[in-house]
This record gives sequence, structure tokens and C-alpha cells, in this order.
Amino acid sequence: HPATRFHRVHGANVRLDASRTRATRVESFAHGLCFSQEPLAPGQIFLVEIEEKEGGWCGHLRVGLTAHDPQCLPSVPEYSLPDLVNLGDTWVFAITRSHNRVAPDGEEAPARAQCPPWEPFLLIKQVRIPRDVLVGRSRPSRYSHILDDLYRTNALPATARRSRIGVLYALQLDGTADMHIVINGEDMGPSARRLPTTRPLYAVIDVFASTKSVRVIPVEYGLPSLQTLCRLVIQKHIVHRLAIDGLDLPPPLKSFCKHE
Repeated sequence: HPATRFHRVHGANVRLDASRTRATRVESFAHGLCFSQEPLAPGQIFLVEIEEKEGGWCGHLRVGLTAHDPQCLPSVPEYSLPDLVNLGDTWVFAITRSHNRVAPDGEEAPARAQCPPWEPFLLIKQVRIPRDVLVGRSRPSRYSHILDDLYRTNALPATARRSRIGVLYALQLDGTADMHIVINGEDMGPSARRLPTTRPLYAVIDVFASTKSVRVIPVEYGLPSLQTLCRLVIQKHIVHRLAIDGLDLPPPLKSFCKHE
């Protein structure tokens, strides 16, 4: 089942909406820690979209995994880095405007993956994730098609509004796991290796500094739905999403094609 909500335990400056799918830091630049409601399964991604930014701060979103049950923490740390990490069994990656790709030990960072815009799946080890939902979209407007093309080619900064950032872990042959960060449909590579899998691992989302608000994006696994396939075909053959309004389609399908 998809990971869809934040945990009830969170930082002092975080406010969750009623559905616990949207987390907003209401003041300061710290105390913005959030966790997934449940531990992640191997290959299960916890995906968020940046909804609001706040100027005047240095730093951006931080994501990762922890083996600490949020319910059992004596108090929620002020920062994921270094406070939560210093508790041990926690791995956190700071998202930057660019340069998020991780280089293997002693090697240069791998070249940017050239994934076709309509490739249906992102492959990480044995994990197949529907790529369509991983890529952020601009809000429908006269120039939304230009922004959408930038998102598809990962040309927009990872810290931009509407960017989608996810974390997951992939099992290795030795029984450990690698943590992967996914930004707008692109795998950044293993940002932490040899994570133990004997304890449940929760997603960590630190709504830090210039990141003001994020929301959880559910990711359905398996074959793409007929609705998703229809959307891909429609979007492939129009100039931009405002043109959808002129198509002879049911209103719910038009809305689905334009927004998500």
C-alpha cells in the first residue's frame, strides 16, 4: 500500500492538516521534523512535493531514514542534521539546489540519467516505480507546458516549488540496504549504504529553512492504470495542458490530466 500520511509525532513548529498529508513549518527555520506514519517496506518510496518556500533562510529540505520509532523518542530533535543523526541509526541527506547526485567511493559522480520523458517506470535495483507520479508539474497556465518540459528534463532546481522528492531503501545481497533519494523522477544514487534491515525504517522529512510546506504524494505500484495511460497519451499529443479544456472529454478526466 502507498505511504500516504505523516506521523502524529513531529517537530514543535510543524502543523499538519486534518488528513496529515500536508506539513507546514509555521515559524522560525527549525523544529520542522516529520516522519512517515508507518515504517517503509523495502522499495516503498515516501514522496513529497514542495508546496511553499520562504525567503530569508539558508538551506533546504532534508530527507532520510531512521530506525527510531517516532512514538518512542523522548523529544523530537530540533534538527535532523546533526541532532537526529547523532542519536544513531539515522541517515539524512540535505537537498541542495543542484549537485544532488552521489558519487561511489573513489569515483566521479555519474552522468545525469537520460530517461525518456514517457518512460513508464524508474528502476532502482529490483524496484519498479511508476515514473509519472514522481515528476512534479507546474500549475496549469499559459506557459505551463514550458515548465513541465523543464521538470521532465530535471532542469529546474531540486528545491523549486512543485519539485517532488522521495526516499526509499533497496535491499542488497548481503542483507543490508542502500538508501536512495529520488528527485523529479531521477535516482540520485545510494546516498547511504549498508543500512541494517533488522529494525523498521521510518522516512524522515525535515521541513527546514527555505522549505515552508510539503505534502505527501501517494505512489501506486504495479502496472499503470488505464486512467494514467490515457493521461500520458493525451499530454503527449497536445501543446500544453490548457489545450485539454477544448477536448471532448469528461470533466473529471480533464481535471486529472491537467493537475496530477
